[in-house]
Amino acid sequence: MKKKLVSLLTVSALSLSVLAGCSSSSDSAADVASSAEEAAEEAVEEKTEEVADAVEETAAEVTDAVAGGDLADKKVGVCIYQFSDNFMTLFRNELESYLVAQGFSADNITIVDGANDQATQTNQIQNFITSGVDVLIINPVNSSSAATITDLVVGANIPLVYINREPDADEEQRWEDNNWNVCYVGCDARQSGTYQGEIIVDLGKDVVDLNGDGKIQYIMIEGDPENVDAQYRTEFSVKALEDAGLEVECLDDEVGNWDQATAQQLVANALSAHPETEVVFCNNDAMALGALQSIESAGRTVGTDIYLVGVDALSEALEDVIAGTMTGTVFNDHFSQSHSAADAAINFLNGAGNDHYIGCDYVKVTADNAQEILDSVK
Repeated sequence: MKKKLVSLLTVSALSLSVLAGCSSSSDSAADVASSAEEAAEEAVEEKTEEVADAVEETAAEVTDAVAGGDLADKKVGVCIYQFSDNFMTLFRNELESYLVAQGFSADNITIVDGANDQATQTNQIQNFITSGVDVLIINPVNSSSAATITDLVVGANIPLVYINREPDADEEQRWEDNNWNVCYVGCDARQSGTYQGEIIVDLGKDVVDLNGDGKIQYIMIEGDPENVDAQYRTEFSVKALEDAGLEVECLDDEVGNWDQATAQQLVANALSAHPETEVVFCNNDAMALGALQSIESAGRTVGTDIYLVGVDALSEALEDVIAGTMTGTVFNDHFSQSHSAADAAINFLNGAGNDHYIGCDYVKVTADNAQEILDSVK
């Protein structure tokens, strides 16, 4: 950069000398001086602009190089509760791609599978700490283990970003009270449950109350009962119906642990025992897809004599919504969540810090917008 600056100023100086040497003509001394002065001013102005441009360009190049180098050297550890989870597969793939796009080296990004076992994941976290990672992004197997995880990571002076499974309010308050470099990135599961209920409410009581008894009979298939998302989706999907003035009756409430095959068997059993079922709520789309298999096997037709809703907006579920074989779902935006998680990690590494809670919004999905959402996730 200094060489560029010196060379441009030298050219300016030479230009002034040449102009001064041209004053021995028949013009008057005043005219020559005026012309030389104007030309000199133009030359200096032009070269000054060139110098400024060169300085700005070089500074930008240096800044980019330094920033890229900083991130490329940083080690990121990512813990996913279970690789076989459909949504978390979308999330982790997008997270890795976005981290690389921001300047991290793919070789320095390590993503591990907790296999839905907290002891396994805790051991993985300890290994990451021992290996000297610069930041940790953790999707906990059990949200109730967050305090133990936080103490491990904070004790090692490593910034921590929780994703997807939110620790409880007391744990988040600890982060704030101690001003720790810990935050949570995700959506409010209460919103997703509310949207599930609203999809049913929007159909109208006369449509959903298939047997005309004045009540909405439903079965609920929950995810992991320790997971706050499962708890909130279960509670708030039904609350949305009640808030709309509908009377509800729970015929069965089972734990499907987010698994399609498990949900398929549970719904088959529930439909056999409760043929009067009008709505099937599933805490995620994987379980809703399993539920659909059992609904069809029972000779029922979604949209005609039963209704089915899920959460996540998986491609297969969106295709079912478009086809009318699923009533609706809720888009769990893995793009905004994974990008926000990566941005939070970068902020910690740059010393900028973060809010302790970084929220994202869900999107209610019905036949009206399912194609638009499907196009965005392909």
